[in-house]
Amino acid sequence: MYALYKKELGSFFSSLIGYLTIFVFLLLNGLMLWVIPSDFNILDYGFADMSPFFLVSPMLFLFLIPAITMRMFAEEKRSGTMELLLTKPLSETTIVTAKFLAGLTLAFLAILPTIVYYITVYRIAQPVGNVDSGGVFGSYIGLLMLAAVFVAIGLFSSAITKNQIVSFIVAIVLCFFCYFGFELLYQMQLGVLKPISLTVKSLGIYHHYESVSRGVIDTRDVLYFLSVIFLFLTFTYLVLQSRKWKK
Repeated sequence: MYALYKKELGSFFSSLIGYLTIFVFLLLNGLMLWVIPSDFNILDYGFADMSPFFLVSPMLFLFLIPAITMRMFAEEKRSGTMELLLTKPLSETTIVTAKFLAGLTLAFLAILPTIVYYITVYRIAQPVGNVDSGGVFGSYIGLLMLAAVFVAIGLFSSAITKNQIVSFIVAIVLCFFCYFGFELLYQMQLGVLKPISLTVKSLGIYHHYESVSRGVIDTRDVLYFLSVIFLFLTFTYLVLQSRKWKK
């Protein structure tokens, strides 16, 4: 499994696209948080707080994570190496797990440089260090769990097609729906859903990420994220298994 994990990381950074993807994520984050006047600008926010970062990052993840995962299975299918991969002494579970961990590692590497934002906020606070460091740490955990969910969704999207662009678009749509979709349904208060509106809201990622992004780690939220990750990884496993069923 480690060899496949290492191969995925190597293939991502073997081209300029890999570095460019992470660079664009950091650039957009930096511009929105420090340069462009908006509600997300930390300098205009008036408080030494990292909340704007944890609001902006999920929206950027909707594009970053699909860009990271779009080639993981789609490229294997297009180039014909998928059949070779499946003939090796690796189970579908091992293959899915290795690619998931590689995708999560790439997301972590994209998040890691943003520690500079925390250090900056820590230094400009009045007095210095007047920042809820525990809350920031908890929020980073929530952001990493969100990234893990999006990676699992991206892997599934990549497994159902051999076209990277199609995989990218499908992943964006699924990530957007899972993140915002149930929240929008809740806000619309559709007649048939009205009696169960709160239940519908709790099915969405936004509801649980909103709670975790405050720095409060609730076991219900953690279990939710783990359940969604497991669900989409299982879907991906079944897609790989279906190739054997067809044969």
